[in-house]
Amino acid sequence: MTDTHVVIVGAGLAGLGAAAACRDAGRRALVLEASGRVGGRAWTDYPAALGGVWFDMGAVWFHDAEHNPMVPIARAAGDTLLRSDEIRQERTFIGGRPATDAELNAYARAWPSYEAKAESILAAEGDVALAEVTRRLPDDPWAATIEAWEGPVICAVDADRFSARDWRRNALGGSNLVPDGGIGAFVQRRLTKGLDIRLNTKVTRVRWGGRNGQVTVETASGSITAEACIVTVSTGVLASGALAFEPALPAKVTDAVHALPMGLAMKVALRAIGTDRLDLPMHCSVDRILERQGEPLMPFQCWPFGRDYVQGWIGGSVAWDLARTGEAAAVDYALSYLRKAFGGRVDRLFAGGASLVTHWDADPLVRGAYCYAIPGSAMARDRLAEPVAGGHLMFAGEACHVGFAGTVAGAWISGQSAAGQALAAIAA
Repeated sequence: MTDTHVVIVGAGLAGLGAAAACRDAGRRALVLEASGRVGGRAWTDYPAALGGVWFDMGAVWFHDAEHNPMVPIARAAGDTLLRSDEIRQERTFIGGRPATDAELNAYARAWPSYEAKAESILAAEGDVALAEVTRRLPDDPWAATIEAWEGPVICAVDADRFSARDWRRNALGGSNLVPDGGIGAFVQRRLTKGLDIRLNTKVTRVRWGGRNGQVTVETASGSITAEACIVTVSTGVLASGALAFEPALPAKVTDAVHALPMGLAMKVALRAIGTDRLDLPMHCSVDRILERQGEPLMPFQCWPFGRDYVQGWIGGSVAWDLARTGEAAAVDYALSYLRKAFGGRVDRLFAGGASLVTHWDADPLVRGAYCYAIPGSAMARDRLAEPVAGGHLMFAGEACHVGFAGTVAGAWISGQSAAGQALAAIAA
């Protein structure tokens, strides 16, 4: 391995974005990836449990497609982008029955009211936990469900641990697109051209602050010295100490890392063994109205793309508890949740069938799904993205972006921005 202008730790979307920016600027960049694949949490697999079809183990959508930088890349390459919002049908249950049209209309009207209440609290009082918004809406029968969607389901954290301001700063609009064949496959196919990526090369130490800002990274294969370094590992890895820094990182960096802990979202897929489809159309999303604040919500996508399985999504503390208990507990939890809407048909349809449970909690190179800001620390993303050593050491990733936090787009944009600042430091 030879010295380079920029050394990049991690070949997820932030690392690839940074490397692409260096390539386009005519600068050498070397990407060191501890695992045996690129993409990080954008990972398309072909599990036998689901019949070998493509399945995104982590990221699924190009969110806010009208502003997402992945979309023009995909379109320029001629890739098919599936319009998830258009092909998906939705069913909401209250207890064991479908919600009426009047109830669905009330549910839809409750969302902007909830957001307006959050904005008014933030304006008057500063940052609070997201759960506080629900507590200020005691007469709203939909508030607990909206909280569960916006906290554990979408942001992978219980609402009482989650900054309401961070939630509002990263609220996404627009449409959602799915690259046909999966996001992870798209990343490997479209985002690695012309990049020098070394797989199975774990960085153990970053020595920064050398002469003229030089940075040296240590791996089992040797050391590499560069004019700048961009670190793109998750805040879970940074907080664990698995990657050492010498000298120790400034307090502003470590404080930001600890203010951005990792949430967890778990996917549980259940493959049907019979022909019953629960009277649901293909590619149907199913959720239910919650009766009380803090009650878990597990929405399902049923028969996606006409396939023979359903996949449920559970986040926050329930996901962490199920991860510790084991796959059988996660499968049982998913089945019990489906029974609330469909009764005993669920057991006849799925009993003995294959299943799949994701394990981002157990991956030492990630240690969760994506991060969130704790109450009072909504600016931690901005601080983590600030240059260290005049820009010769940068941090990037979904944790460092405001607007697309927790997404592949946010990671990519963050990596590109970090590379721009690192290259400016080199040129100074």
